[in-house]
Amino acid sequence: MDERLKKQLEFILEIDKEKSIFRQTHLSDHGRNENDAEHAWHIAIMAYLLKEYSNEKIDIGRVMIMCLIHDIVEIDAGDTYAYDIEGMKTKKAREDAARERIYSLLPDDQKKELQNIFDEFEEGKTPEAKFAHAMDNLQPLLLNTSNDGSDWIEHQAVADRVYARHNKTKEGSQKLFELTDALIKEHIKKGNIRT
Repeated sequence: MDERLKKQLEFILEIDKEKSIFRQTHLSDHGRNENDAEHAWHIAIMAYLLKEYSNEKIDIGRVMIMCLIHDIVEIDAGDTYAYDIEGMKTKKAREDAARERIYSLLPDDQKKELQNIFDEFEEGKTPEAKFAHAMDNLQPLLLNTSNDGSDWIEHQAVADRVYARHNKTKEGSQKLFELTDALIKEHIKKGNIRT
């Protein structure tokens, strides 16, 4: 086997570990916690289906690959819950180290390409990154809504922090932010999100 193919296969097997990284969000219908690979697959499909709601014209293929690779670093860094203040303090350093180790398994050209896509997502400045972030925010909100806010209740989520995360959705999609805002208000009214 040539060296390039060997590296690609090593990376492919390494990212299988993403299936073992469990998130705080539960599957719909009060199922088990979802894993990172399920989350990535779900938001990539969502991006394709909801692309018409992007604020700007986007390259949907680039958005989908962003969605699929954005959490690979959690193989090493672990999942940091969106409202974990202490975990957020070290998240970037943990993810940067993971980014270097995991993507370095690939041939140099693919390492650079995927690291650039990962960095683009993290910076959140391009239309594609903004829309990918909107999907990354919307998906757990939809799952949590399907579970009557149980994850928000369990973690005693506060409205200010929920909005701080979800306000960024409007940068990728004003239409989907309007949906997000309505759902958050509904859960505040129910008491699932504290004020």
